[in-house]
Amino acid sequence: MIACDVRKAVKRELKMAKSITGSILFLLLLVSCTRQDELKIQAEQLAQSVIIVDTHIDTPYRLSTRQEDISGKTTGNFNYPMARKGGLNVPFMSIYIPSEREDLGTANSLADSLIDLVESIASTWPDKFALAKSVADVYSNFSQGKISLAMGMENAAPVAGDLANLAYFYRRGIRYITLTHAKSNHICDSSYDPDRQWNGLSPFGREVVKEMNRLGIMIDISHVTDSTFYQVLSLSRTPLIASHSSCRKFTPGWERNMSDDMIKAMAAKGGVIQINFGSSFINDHWRKTYEPLWNYIEEKNLKFSDPGTLEYIRNFKKEHPADYADITEVIDHIEHVVNIAGIDHVGFGSDFDGVGDSLPDGLKDVSGYPNLIYELLKRGYSEEAITKICSGNLLRVWSEVENFAARAFSQI
Repeated sequence: MIACDVRKAVKRELKMAKSITGSILFLLLLVSCTRQDELKIQAEQLAQSVIIVDTHIDTPYRLSTRQEDISGKTTGNFNYPMARKGGLNVPFMSIYIPSEREDLGTANSLADSLIDLVESIASTWPDKFALAKSVADVYSNFSQGKISLAMGMENAAPVAGDLANLAYFYRRGIRYITLTHAKSNHICDSSYDPDRQWNGLSPFGREVVKEMNRLGIMIDISHVTDSTFYQVLSLSRTPLIASHSSCRKFTPGWERNMSDDMIKAMAAKGGVIQINFGSSFINDHWRKTYEPLWNYIEEKNLKFSDPGTLEYIRNFKKEHPADYADITEVIDHIEHVVNIAGIDHVGFGSDFDGVGDSLPDGLKDVSGYPNLIYELLKRGYSEEAITKICSGNLLRVWSEVENFAARAFSQI
């Protein structure tokens, strides 16, 4: 009889303990959910209140092959409604020049036509967009609620061996130039090209670096070889940017991304790396899975405008599936830069409309910046630190480049 009472008492205690444990777990879960909701609200508010700069969006080249009304819905990664939702204030429109244009002698004309296209966006929808040729323009446009269209030239082929062309494109609004692209050009070697004809910068390329400093054009070292990078770093009297690169630590041996030593060296001279969102830049598995595909397309000189090429790509991806990089892996790249170089040397350089169907879930288009901010908040980044990542770091570099040029002109 006593044993029976003891058993009943034990059962009551266990039941009560389970009830208490369950209540505690429920409360912890409720607190966790509430905290996540608070961070999401904070992320949305930050995205709409701070300036967000993205230094590499390939929309102009996409629109040159398929015209769309970007004031509304489109098929690409960038349009006005998505930019507004994401809080994007300063998309650098990439004036992308394919490598073969240098050999064809049409690089200059293509650059002009793409700049014309960007200008037409601003003139067609002046209530939504405005050109930004200076940091002052960025702040002025932001105060008016307009999206600033800044421009960066991807591939310096349009310089065409004449320094006067740098001044010409500066007047047209180009505020950074990526020195090369998929092939070595008359200025420097490309990380994608096994032919290292200059072992870094060409003699003319050295003059280009000096003239870009003098004019106030940011020097972009995305796409260049390591030797080119170190030569540019040594020559330039202003900080450098990597407009759309990520960390080689996560893609070992891939020269297109930056090594830790390069990131630290660039940061020591005030520069900034703008993290690329494409899965091949973030996730080594993705890159290795699809590297044979891109190599085949290059070897066969296939054109992406050819329906047969697109069909080949679709079939290859069906036969060789790979998971997209996760948004948290993009944050890993940002955090890695912060850990090795400091909070003042990293930002966003998505490569939207340039990396195709390789973007992480939650970062499929320009509406996704609040998701990045949310993940940064989850990792304990302050609003001040997030503001630096969103725009402060890049605007600081741009200002330093502007100021150096102003001093240079005042001495003439």
